[in-house]
Formats: sequence, structure tokens, C-alpha cells
Amino acid sequence: MEHIASILTPEEDKSSETAEWELSLLLEWVKQTYTHQSDELMVNKLLNFSRGFWKGLFTCYDYYYIPRTNNDLEQFFRRTKASHRRITGLRNWNSYIIRNGEMIVLVNDALRQEHVISRLRSVCFTRYKSRKTLWDQRLTSVILREKFNRNSAGYLNDLEQKWNSLMS
Repeated sequence: MEHIASILTPEEDKSSETAEWELSLLLEWVKQTYTHQSDELMVNKLLNFSRGFWKGLFTCYDYYYIPRTNNDLEQFFRRTKASHRRITGLRNWNSYIIRNGEMIVLVNDALRQEHVISRLRSVCFTRYKSRKTLWDQRLTSVILREKFNRNSAGYLNDLEQKWNSLMS
């Protein structure tokens, strides 16, 4: 376990390819070294556990804005929640997360960068428009869900009226 922890310890110049390659070698070594019947359970659990997290295990090495440790992640959430409370005055931020999702991370990161305006200007309009359309579709589903939750009878009545006007 100490070897795995040292391989996964974040460092400034460590890339996801390096960490993934080192961990792959270690897991292969474990499979070849621990071959006794009594070791089988430990090896299988280690391999299955690693396989379950493999896809997202190395992301933090390539993107500096993704917190690398659990403590960093907790601090990020605490700062984001505090910011939300200051802006809205609300303690619960569930609807904020549903509505904004990953944009919370991207916007917080972008606002700390020096040349954010020039970077935004470098995006071509067609790419912006396609991303904006996807974002609007995401927000539409959230808005419709909120309308339904506020007044489900009125919402269903509006749907029926729209349906009847289409069928006429």
C-alpha cells in the first residue's frame, strides 16, 4: 500500500501517463509476486478496486484546477459553498449545483487567470453557439422541473393546452 500511495502522491511534474504507467507496473508485479493461494483474495481485491477507479484516478495530474487530494477537494467545496451563501444568502446549494454543475469549477478557475478576456475572444462564434445551445438545453430541463414542482397542475394544464392546439 505504501508503494501505491507513493505512486499516486501528486507532484508538480507528474503526468497522468506517468502515474498510470507506474501503477500498472506495480499491479503487474503484485500479480506475479503474490502467487500463493492465501494471497489470491488480497490480489483480486486490489486489482478489482483499482479497476473500479481506474478511469478517473489519474485526471488530477493533467488538470491543475482539479484538487489533487481529499483535503484540497474539501477546501474547494467549502470555498464554493461560502461563495454561494454570500451571493444568494441561502444555506442550501443543491439547485445551484444542479443548474451550474461543472461551470462552477470552470468559472472560478477562469476568473483567477490573467488573460481570460483574450482567451474568451479567441473562441470562434460557431463553437460558442454550439456550446451555448447545449447549455440552454440543460437549463431548460432544470427550469421545467422547477415549474412542475411549483405548480404541477398548472404545468400539466399548459402541456395539455399545447397538445390540443397542435392536434387542432
